[in-house]
Amino acid sequence: MMTAMTTDPDCVFCSIVAGEVPAEVVHSSDHSLAFRDLDPQAPTHVLVIPRRHVADIGALTAAAPDEAVALLAAVQVVAELDGMGNAYRLVFNTGAAAGQSVPHAHAHVLAGRDLGWPPG
Repeated sequence: MMTAMTTDPDCVFCSIVAGEVPAEVVHSSDHSLAFRDLDPQAPTHVLVIPRRHVADIGALTAAAPDEAVALLAAVQVVAELDGMGNAYRLVFNTGAAAGQSVPHAHAHVLAGRDLGWPPG
């Protein structure tokens, strides 16, 4: 059973969850949605977001820890569906200074090329 979710009418990710903005969805569950990034930074670049509107992963963990775990489980499903196996990078940007451009929690799943270290 799905719990009550919060949304933000001005949030592009909430609009994608609602089906109001098109996206190339690769996985969907009760608590998360995964879709291809419009500005990919690697050959495979998928965003995994909670259906609940929260600013970042810390806020999701505080508000609904079970949904944070579900989001991480969705990352693994996406990696398997896209044939990434165990060779991918998972990134959570938290706050504008860290590069978060959409204030809705989201994970970047990157794969398909050598991902050097340190990042940016």
